[in-house]
Amino acid sequence: MIFEDLPTTPTSEELIDKAFSRAARSGNAKRGLEAQQSMLQTAANIMSDNLENVVTAWPDFEYEDDVHPFYYELADAIVDVDRLRQSLSEVMWASRKTREIHEEYQPRLRKTDTDTARKHRKQAFARLADIVEQVDDELLYINKSRNDLRDLPEINPDEPTIVVAGYPNVGKSSFVNDVTNARGETASYPFTTKGIGLGHFEHERLRYQIVDTPGLLDRPPAERNEIESQAVSAVEHLADCMLVMVDPSGECGYPLASQLELRDSIAAQFETVPVLTIANKTDRREVWDDQLEDLEADFEMSIETGENVETVLEAAVEAVDYEPELPFDG
Repeated sequence: MIFEDLPTTPTSEELIDKAFSRAARSGNAKRGLEAQQSMLQTAANIMSDNLENVVTAWPDFEYEDDVHPFYYELADAIVDVDRLRQSLSEVMWASRKTREIHEEYQPRLRKTDTDTARKHRKQAFARLADIVEQVDDELLYINKSRNDLRDLPEINPDEPTIVVAGYPNVGKSSFVNDVTNARGETASYPFTTKGIGLGHFEHERLRYQIVDTPGLLDRPPAERNEIESQAVSAVEHLADCMLVMVDPSGECGYPLASQLELRDSIAAQFETVPVLTIANKTDRREVWDDQLEDLEADFEMSIETGENVETVLEAAVEAVDYEPELPFDG
């Protein structure tokens, strides 16, 4: 995952201490003007290189090749991507500025006496420290963003994806577990405390991922907070097919009318994605036979007995209609 291996960002104090302590050791190994030159070069290089590495470790949010829209939306739901980009820009400025200070002062240390060179080096050190301290807030925000983003899910946005939605207790997680090799595999996102279920299955040698999104698509849009709404927007970039599961028996705790209203709101938001309505719990048909007229389900099934589960999965695969990209054969 693109944010998983981001390194810890140092604070300004940590970076200054590192640069000056290394510079002191470098100076101790030499004498006179050479010692002052070595100290300045060591301190400036450490500051400049470390600041540049902070920036280059991040993907470029401007390019879809670096950050898929799914992950961009997720990142922006958790951190302020515009502010993060501004912080990265400020840190890159500081990196360049430390190099400029080195280039400005190094000639002054070549043709002078040792005492004067020491004064110039101390002036340069003070300016270097000032530059790094100026971006302390940016370094702190970058590291906070790194900590917030590094645990995002291991979801491959390039794989064909089926998203399962619906109210709690309608059988979503049981369906995901039943049709995949994963059993209760979940990832806890910062925008939902319940964790999101993720599994994989193969169909005709193609790998599909199937996602259950409790805390996001299990209640009406009006009940979602701003972060959750943006996370749902991220799922729009991910979903190739939506399965909206309903429990006509109402044993889930929600009347069928409310479940169908949620289905309609999901269909409206995912209007470019195939949306299939799946009535679960056919093993409890005696409880919901009188609901059939209002239901208008695309498929009926029972996770409990396994009835039509494979049929539903095959219908989802057909709705995805995934065509793998083949290597060009010239």
